[in-house]
Amino acid sequence: MLDVAVAYNRYRFLGNEFLTWLWYMIENKQDELRPLDQDLTSFEIGNRMVLENHHNDINEKITIKGDNAGLEEGLLALRKGALVAEINLVYRTGEQKWQFNIKGKSLNISGLKTPETARPETKEDVEGFVFEKIYLYNRVIDFIEKLFKMFVRLRLSNQWNGSILQVQTWIASTT
Repeated sequence: MLDVAVAYNRYRFLGNEFLTWLWYMIENKQDELRPLDQDLTSFEIGNRMVLENHHNDINEKITIKGDNAGLEEGLLALRKGALVAEINLVYRTGEQKWQFNIKGKSLNISGLKTPETARPETKEDVEGFVFEKIYLYNRVIDFIEKLFKMFVRLRLSNQWNGSILQVQTWIASTT
């Protein structure tokens, strides 16, 4: 059995690879994400992305921030070999909207903003309010878990080489 530290160091690239693949899927294959959540209306890149490039003992970090920020610099960084290290995502179902960050290193979700909920008016309403918030948090976590399972199945399959070629073609074609 692998020591935890050894396993972490050996496979730590997977989170960043997942986030890079996810960017490709959002831009090019949004329809393939819909079966993971029948209520999904859109899944988008939000207002922040961090890319990292580690090669030849040089560590490059590119941060793109802002509403409606162009991702051209991010695509250029991908062409140079960078991977997405952190991304802000917007997940919508019907009239509901979640916004959150995911870090590739740990796959931690942070800054999660759930759809608005009615404030409890009485003490009896507090329990229902808490359960509703838990449901809204779990909704996004379940969706990300399904996305990661989809990625891992693909990554371990014989189809991975064809998929990575599609991602590389997308990166090269965006100028």
